[in-house]
Amino acid sequence: MKPVTLKEIAETLNISITTVSKALKDYPDVSKKTRKLVRETAAQLNYRPNSFAVNLRTKESKTIGLIIPEVVHHFFSTVIKGIIAQAEKKGYFVIILQSNESYELEKKQIDLLMSKHVDGILISLANETSDFKHITDVMDQDKPIVMFDKIAKIVNCSKVIIDDRKAAYMATQHLIDTGCKRIAHFRGPLLPQNSIDRFLGYKKALLDNDLPYDSSLVYICDCSDKSFEEGKNNAAQLLKDHSDVDGIFINTDMVAIGAITEFNKRGIKIPEDISIVGFSNWFMSSAITPTLSTIDQPGYQMGKMAFKQLYKELKALKQQKEVHPKIIELETSLVKRDSTKTLI
Repeated sequence: MKPVTLKEIAETLNISITTVSKALKDYPDVSKKTRKLVRETAAQLNYRPNSFAVNLRTKESKTIGLIIPEVVHHFFSTVIKGIIAQAEKKGYFVIILQSNESYELEKKQIDLLMSKHVDGILISLANETSDFKHITDVMDQDKPIVMFDKIAKIVNCSKVIIDDRKAAYMATQHLIDTGCKRIAHFRGPLLPQNSIDRFLGYKKALLDNDLPYDSSLVYICDCSDKSFEEGKNNAAQLLKDHSDVDGIFINTDMVAIGAITEFNKRGIKIPEDISIVGFSNWFMSSAITPTLSTIDQPGYQMGKMAFKQLYKELKALKQQKEVHPKIIELETSLVKRDSTKTLI
């Protein structure tokens, strides 16, 4: 069936197209009776507004693009909820794409979103991304981009972040405060900025407390889709390499849960033999035995703030005002549970 037009509604009611258009937009210069009649007739005829025509007039698609590394990851799922909650309030739809930590796929998804004429883009970079031309090309077309979580410091756009160094320092300091002397780190891949910063926070906490940094105590976890298995495998390898380790700061909760599972299997007591702090405060961190001490990363708040900043920039561009990139830093906190000892 062909879409119903304003003209057909007007002919059905024997009124002008302009009156129909105004009635559907609830203009006060059209009587309440006429507005009600027009809406009822439009519903009966199954009228749907031509969003493409509206977009051409307003030069807005009322859609934004969202690119994340993983949809199923607990942290990113909470980010998505925060973004969608705010987008709905402002009448925006969100196109969600998953890069699978692939630079090449991320580039294609940027091209796809541009071809769909989205108004702006929110992105958390893939682990593989080290060249940012696909990002700057979008910005050169006056299309606002806001990065969150995994960002590029050299790209001059707005960003919503946490202080990963400070959070990692806090996690490592907690292990030290509870008596740990030989602390390992299961870190993320070498490239992403947040992985780098968490490693640097760990290292600084050791040095500030006169504990030696030993590179052999740092284990890399670079397969996000196999993080549970990597946690198990690195825990097994750690026991083989360093039987004297008494604490571990782990880059994500899923890796930490894998490590706890392996230690439980091998009869290693947590926290009596080894204390563990994770990162993210995934819901499973309070369900594993023992429950996992972790850094609470405010995913929902990050999503809300990322959309709010993008919306501000969209409004500024619409009003032909200059956009000034902004860094929004959210607070983190340490959640103390049973995988670490009480303070000594």
